[in-house]
Amino acid sequence: MIKATIAELPKYVDKEVKVGAWIANKRSSGKIAFLQLRDGSGFVQGVIVKSDVAEEVFQTAKSITQESSVYVTGTVQKDERSPFGYELLVTNVELIHTSTDYPITPKEHGTEFLMDNRHLWLRSKRQHAVMKVRNELIRATYEFFNENGFVKVDPPILTGSAPEGTTELFATKYFEEDAYLSQSGQLYMEAAAMALGKVFSFGPTFRAEKSKTRRHLIEFWMIEPEMAFVEFEENLEVQEQYVSYVVQSVLKNCQLELKTLGRDISKLENITAPFPRISYDDAITFLHEKGFDDIEWGDDFGSPHETAIAESFDKPVFITHYPTKIKPFYMQPHPEREDVVLCADLIAPEGYGEIIGGSERIHDMDLLSKRVEEHQLDPETYKWYLELRQYGSVPHSGFGLGLERTVAWISGVEHVRETIPFPRLLNRLYP
Repeated sequence: MIKATIAELPKYVDKEVKVGAWIANKRSSGKIAFLQLRDGSGFVQGVIVKSDVAEEVFQTAKSITQESSVYVTGTVQKDERSPFGYELLVTNVELIHTSTDYPITPKEHGTEFLMDNRHLWLRSKRQHAVMKVRNELIRATYEFFNENGFVKVDPPILTGSAPEGTTELFATKYFEEDAYLSQSGQLYMEAAAMALGKVFSFGPTFRAEKSKTRRHLIEFWMIEPEMAFVEFEENLEVQEQYVSYVVQSVLKNCQLELKTLGRDISKLENITAPFPRISYDDAITFLHEKGFDDIEWGDDFGSPHETAIAESFDKPVFITHYPTKIKPFYMQPHPEREDVVLCADLIAPEGYGEIIGGSERIHDMDLLSKRVEEHQLDPETYKWYLELRQYGSVPHSGFGLGLERTVAWISGVEHVRETIPFPRLLNRLYP
């Protein structure tokens, strides 16, 4: 007997296999029963014909409840009507455990109910598809950076300072000292780049921002590359190559999942480098022409502004050269303008907002010291960071991509809460 996962069934057409699975759904008549089976690797329909199996097997199939666990034996057959392309002609069903009163039924449920039952909601076909897209994006991320000479480095989650000097921090006690959950691994990745050249991190970050929008999470995951001897323009090229790579990987390896999600893949097929660019100055002019009279030069963009700009392009768009005053202390000034910095935000199409923020970093010791003072930061706290400019400083650049926003965009889901297994929101720490 061949024991197989659902994902492996295409290898065993016309052969008998045994699959461990859960009952996602079922329907039956007097002579035939249909079991919707899932095992984590995928979904497949099991068909049981009463005349072809023992009576007790058919009765088990008719009476089995949603999310009961089973071993199913059957023959793999091609089925052009199935999204998966295959079905299982079942000859035996062994009940492992009976599930009773499963709370998430095929009917519609409210969002809060589903979030309270997130540990079970993950089993649904749609949530399964989103998690598979997320996994593919992570897999492709490692592949891209490994193939391009980057070294994976893990920055600390507990830090003694804020990378961007903000107050949106989760504080905790670190024995006798104050510590914070990391907002970003960037400063540590700069140190790693001075040792290893091109590095990237992938890990959780935390923002104590009291926001309830569909784009925000309290705990989310970031991919943060840093590159020595890389200046502003080359940094943008790496970003667009990386985003193009992961989008094309999802298109190639998650066709069934994107179909399950109802994603319009024609909008993704167009995502190839290079990406369009618009300066902050031109973006302000553009917004005024579009009737956004509330925005002035020196203001940061909100979601409506980003969406209006993105709608003018069919690819992600870089907004470059933001005002110095609204960006973090470590960003390199424009060589010809003190009022803007060498930075860019990458805005995703279709209203998904910023997915990347990046910049060239200040590499001059005196200028960085001045910025630390201007932002009223403690020089002692940032002493080690300043020392990176003291011992062999070089031009260097980096960026951070928010995983969940990128998954939301690629998969086409409305809210980032569906793109992370267990979302942490302003009023949600359960389950």
